[in-house]
Amino acid sequence: MTSTPDQPDTTAPVEPTDDLVSTSHTLRSGEDALSYTATAGRMVLREDVIKDDVFTGRRAKAQVGITAYTLDDVDPGTRPVTFAFNGGPGSSSVWLHLGLLGPRRVDMGDAGALAAPPYGLLDNAETLLHVSDLVFIDPVSTGWSRAADGEKSKDFHGYARDIETVAEIIRLWTTRNGRWASPKLIAGESYGTTRAVALAEHLQSKHGMYLNGLVLISAVLDFGSLDFDIHRNDRAHALYLPHYAATAHFHGLHQGHSVESVVAEAEAYATGDYPRVLALGSRASAKDRADAVATVARLAGLSEDYVDRADLRIEHWRYYGELLRGKGRTVGRLDSRFTGVAASGIAESMDADPSMDAIVGPYATTWNHYVRSELEVTAEAPYRIFGDVHPWSYREFEAKPVYVVDKLERAMRQNPHLRVHVAYGYYDGATPFSASEDVIAHLALPQELRENIEHRYYDAGHMMYIHQPSRVQQSADLAEFVRRSCGD
Repeated sequence: MTSTPDQPDTTAPVEPTDDLVSTSHTLRSGEDALSYTATAGRMVLREDVIKDDVFTGRRAKAQVGITAYTLDDVDPGTRPVTFAFNGGPGSSSVWLHLGLLGPRRVDMGDAGALAAPPYGLLDNAETLLHVSDLVFIDPVSTGWSRAADGEKSKDFHGYARDIETVAEIIRLWTTRNGRWASPKLIAGESYGTTRAVALAEHLQSKHGMYLNGLVLISAVLDFGSLDFDIHRNDRAHALYLPHYAATAHFHGLHQGHSVESVVAEAEAYATGDYPRVLALGSRASAKDRADAVATVARLAGLSEDYVDRADLRIEHWRYYGELLRGKGRTVGRLDSRFTGVAASGIAESMDADPSMDAIVGPYATTWNHYVRSELEVTAEAPYRIFGDVHPWSYREFEAKPVYVVDKLERAMRQNPHLRVHVAYGYYDGATPFSASEDVIAHLALPQELRENIEHRYYDAGHMMYIHQPSRVQQSADLAEFVRRSCGD
């Protein structure tokens, strides 16, 4: 339909507006009470429109879902604020939100003792809200975040565009809420750590928004450190071995030894004789190869025959299908404490990750209940726990692994007050702790900046907060990190 002076053009897209709902809450823990405001919904992301070097206005590009928690009756100029998201790419922020940081949390049980649906929702007495306001961000195509009418979703599905979009949401929220004077932190998990590091450098360099802290949970800053698909990438095989050893210990294959001692032995071997033998290839002596086969088999909990036939190189999906094959079980990749029934006793690798199977239902169910019943969001559209964002564009890294180590180095040189917290799970097979350790150990930084980096380890997996003792300890560790980073 075309427009006339008396008849408006009804084919033009309706300009979207922010759709946010604010509610008041109180979290009681013993004699303490936290009164806070929750604001949930979508913010409109707009960009300048320039044609032939002429500014013609600002156009809506996306509607981005956020959930913010701000403490009532405090000075926002001194109150820290933490921006948090998960990874994927393609994951919503529901995991950090309801698993670790937010004022409410999932009650799903744990490995070997999972709760039955429809699961529970509990107050989170250890919430980071005690020391920092919180803003959870769902990148475009996850959660309720969508491209605006007339825009292409795939334009947001890539490394550089993702950084720009999330950075703009952080800048916009900070500006609208008068929080430029607040201490600021970013917390990311998994690919969210890749995003967080790049964001820190981007925000500081482009907007002059200097950060106080960077929280990297299950970090991956150099994809080459854990990529088995790179031809002859022996580095990944060596760096996975300590995780395999911890996994074998959890499943009873290192009786009489602590997990710490088993991991220490595996790390010493993975940084010594193991990569040397792998590098030698057919030049290794028969004795060196036999010793390597025996050591890798013992540490990883596999048979020497399997390790020999695998040419000393154990790919992780195959490992999770092989470790407990004799019991008809597969082992979790996100969290190798979990096991599941094998679909086939002769399959080369497991058909699905039992740890992922265990957590998706509780988090999806609990979130959909919580956001509507307590945060009063009435959206009927499906909340995408995992969005369809693939293929994800890494064109900036064509013909080489994704790598943001240089971004972290630059951000820390640029801002010597920036503190970094790195959290590792022994049973994390998605971003194994030894690979992250190796990357951090090779940062080109002077000692005075290295002292701004702290490391914390947990007896859990990729989402270490699923393990309740780890969740409680991690919450305390993060609260202390915020206090130190923000000068409290």
